[in-house]
Amino acid sequence: MGSGAETGGVTGTQDKDYNLIWYVESCLNNALRLETSIQDAERDKDTEVAELFRKAQADSRKGAEMGKGLLRARLNGG
Repeated sequence: MGSGAETGGVTGTQDKDYNLIWYVESCLNNALRLETSIQDAERDKDTEVAELFRKAQADSRKGAEMGKGLLRARLNGG
């Protein structure tokens, strides 16, 4: 979101914090969407694709947790 002039005046949230919030939300949405893709692959008995999506889902969850930790620290003044 850094390309615009918004630096928190409109949203009340500084760009760096807004970007972290966006990142966490994107990771969590990705993990949710991948669940459907995993179920589809399993239904089709495509274990190779299901495993790929499981790994991607785990990475998305990990990214969300890392982002939440960093956001938590920054919002608490860290």
